[in-house]
Amino acid sequence: MSVDFVLSDEQQAFRDLARTVASDTITPAASGTDAASEPLPSSERRRLAELGFLGICLPAEYGGAARPLLDALIVLEELAKRSQLAAFQVFEANTGPARVVDLFGSEGQKAHLLPPIVAGEKTMAVAISEPEAGSAATDLTTRARKDGHAYIINGVKRWCSGAGHAEQYLVYARLTEEPGAKAIGALVVDSDTQGISFGPRERLMGFEGIPSADIFLDDVRVPATNLIVDAGGFGRLFTAFSIERLGNATMSLAIGQASLDRTARYVQERRQFGKPLVEFQMIQSALADMIMQVEAARLLIYRAAQAAGRHAPVPLEASLAKCFANEMAVRVSDLAMMLHGGYGYSREYGVERLHRDAHGWAIAGGTPDMQRIRIVSEYLSRRFDQRD
Repeated sequence: MSVDFVLSDEQQAFRDLARTVASDTITPAASGTDAASEPLPSSERRRLAELGFLGICLPAEYGGAARPLLDALIVLEELAKRSQLAAFQVFEANTGPARVVDLFGSEGQKAHLLPPIVAGEKTMAVAISEPEAGSAATDLTTRARKDGHAYIINGVKRWCSGAGHAEQYLVYARLTEEPGAKAIGALVVDSDTQGISFGPRERLMGFEGIPSADIFLDDVRVPATNLIVDAGGFGRLFTAFSIERLGNATMSLAIGQASLDRTARYVQERRQFGKPLVEFQMIQSALADMIMQVEAARLLIYRAAQAAGRHAPVPLEASLAKCFANEMAVRVSDLAMMLHGGYGYSREYGVERLHRDAHGWAIAGGTPDMQRIRIVSEYLSRRFDQRD
C-alpha cells in the first residue's frame, strides 16, 4: 500500500505555528540551556496549552483537538529542534501516559484526568522501571493490594522522568499473585498522596531540565477509581507503548535534524585552507550520510503515524521507526560534533548536548537492542522467551 506523505494545509499550519513558536518565543528558561537546568516553568507549560499543543491527539470532549497522531509528531519535531525541554511536555501529553488514560480509561476517568493536562495545569508522568526491572518490565515487584474501595501501593520506581515535579504518576504495579504480565495493571497516583516520596534528582548525561528520580511508595492509598488498567491488561498496554515509541522516535528525529541544520550552516561558513569546509569532498560525504539518515528516519516515522490515524501504530512499524531513529540521532549528532571540531565539543555551542540527549532517547522506552527483538518477533509472528 502506498502512503502519501504530502502534508495537508492544516498540518502545514501546525508545523509553521510550532516552528514560529520554537524560533521566536521560547524563552531561555524553556530552552533548557540555562546553567541551572531547571524543569519547564509552569507559565511556559500553560503557554503550550494555550496554543493547543497539549491536546492535539486527545478527545475534543475533554478539551483536545482529536487530531491524528502525525499532527502531534509534526509539532513535536519543530519544538524539539529548539527545545527538548518544552517538547517533552507535548511528548508526555500526546504520546505518553495521558494516551493510556485516553485509550483505556472510563469516561469518568477521562473527564477527570484529561482536561487539566490539556489546560497545562497538570503533568502526568509514567512510572514503570524499577531497580530490578528495566527491559524486563514484567519483573516489576511494586504491588497494589485491593482494600475495600481503595488500593494500597508499596514499592520503588526508578528512572521516572518527571519524578518529584509532575503532579500525577501512572504507576505500573502487580495487582494479583499471578506470575509475569498476568498480574500487572496501572493506577494513577497524585504526587501529594500520603506515603509517596522521591529520591534525589539523578545526575544524567543529558536530559537537562527533565528531572529523573526514584519514587518510593509506602502504603500509598488511592481510590479504586484510580485504576486505569486492571490485572492482565499489560498486553493491551503495548498499544500505548507503540504510540510512545513514535513520540520517542520523533524526539530523536528532531535531534538529527537540528544536528544536520547546524552542520550544514557551519560547513558553508567555516573556512579552512582558504575555502569553505563544504568544498572538501570528505565533508560532502559526511553531510550526505547525515541527510540520508535523517530523511530515512522521517519516512519510517511518517509511515507508521499516517497509517495509524488517531489510533496506535502497527507495533512492527513503531519499533522499526524507534530503533532506526534512535541510532540515527546518535550517529548524526556525533558527526555534527566531529565536523564542528573544537566548537562541537564546547558546551557553549550546544552541539554536544544534542549528542548527549540522543543517547538518552535511545535508552528510554525500550533500547534499540530490545526493539530488534520485537522487530523479528513481529515480522515472523513468533514470541521469543529471553529467560531461556
